[in-house]
Amino acid sequence: QVHLVESGGGLVQPGGSLRLSCAVSGMFLGLYTMGWYRQAPGKQREMVAVISSGGTTDYADSVKGRFTISRDNAKVTVDLQMTSLNPEDTAAYYCNTDTLDRNGRRRNDWGQGTQVTVSA
Repeated sequence: QVHLVESGGGLVQPGGSLRLSCAVSGMFLGLYTMGWYRQAPGKQREMVAVISSGGTTDYADSVKGRFTISRDNAKVTVDLQMTSLNPEDTAAYYCNTDTLDRNGRRRNDWGQGTQVTVSA
């Protein structure tokens, strides 16, 4: 019903930048909060950044001032601009959407993930 495809991951040097993109497709009546989450090996998945339908944002303390989340409602995409990357940012990054489906039910969906590795 809802399909999310992330792109933009890769290997970058410490201090470098990377931009992740998530394209959303499918049939739904409403699209609410979208966000980026990440999971490193042996650790739980954590919220990185979220953005509401009205444009309100929230970030994990560890990425404030370095990452910027944005959305384009017309294109139905959500991006994550990452700067000043450090090895602690290494993880699989996942896109998430909060939608209202055609049956009037609220649902959350996840993308397949894209790997970000920060290493010299």
